[in-house]
Amino acid sequence: MKILHLDTNHHLLINQLNDLGFTNDEDYTSTKSGVEKIISEYDGIVIRSRFKIDKQFVDAATNLKFIARVGAGLESIDCEYAESKNIKLIAAPEGNSNAVGEHALGMILSLFNNLNKGDREVKNGKWLRENNRGIELDGLTVGIIGYGNMGKSFAKKLRGFDVEVICYDIKNGVGDENCKQVSLQELQQKTDVLSLHTPFNKLSHNMVDYAFIGQFKKPFWLINTARGSAVVTSDLVVALKEGEVLGAGLDVLEYEKTSFENLFENDSLPAAFEYLTNSGNVLLSPHVAGWTVTSKTKLAQTIVNKITANFS
Repeated sequence: MKILHLDTNHHLLINQLNDLGFTNDEDYTSTKSGVEKIISEYDGIVIRSRFKIDKQFVDAATNLKFIARVGAGLESIDCEYAESKNIKLIAAPEGNSNAVGEHALGMILSLFNNLNKGDREVKNGKWLRENNRGIELDGLTVGIIGYGNMGKSFAKKLRGFDVEVICYDIKNGVGDENCKQVSLQELQQKTDVLSLHTPFNKLSHNMVDYAFIGQFKKPFWLINTARGSAVVTSDLVVALKEGEVLGAGLDVLEYEKTSFENLFENDSLPAAFEYLTNSGNVLLSPHVAGWTVTSKTKLAQTIVNKITANFS
């Protein structure tokens, strides 16, 4: 089988596939239309998020048997159309779920203890102990929306804390020893810290807007390591100003391009984003929750294992 690699990944991915007898070609620079001219020669492609795999691309890929995405989600692929052409879709949410869980927990602890704020102040010659009193996670309720690989990993990380962990998911029966599944209404009644672990879909798109935030009984902290499109940033800013959201840790932003490699489609900076960058109770990171040195290896190995399980 011939495989075309469209994004760079850990070297083990190509090395192991070569050892298993697959033919591997690399093209990291051609345009989408350029790849479409040659894609009929290949049985499989490996991609991260370089460009969308749409109907036009699938139609050009007349011999394609699988699309493997080195990541958790498949939103950059027209999954329904690809599957109608009997193309196997492969993703690797197991590969970076631990990294995402650790990152979400790290954001909470950093926000609660003013670690970034205190670091900046000390480096600027300020020693403000009273202004940097933290709060503790013990005794609070952590609500998780989306209890798949990422949500489960995050809940597992909370086992060492004296917290109640609850989750809401559109699927029934996903709760486990680390987390009690509840209705959305119960989650909104109890939650002190809300962590989003939803995939990209119509239900999650713009889910956290001002009306949604207003349904929570208590002011809460928001963590988003899922997809930026889940949160309406301008509405979040209003809620931060009004105290309905106490603080936010955002690894993802709605302004990101599809490839996740750049933040803005143009050079203008939205007013809501400028507010976030100047807020002491907001922590930002550049879509790296699942982007650790360790997860790079795990993601590649997961893809190798799934390709070989289906096509060796």
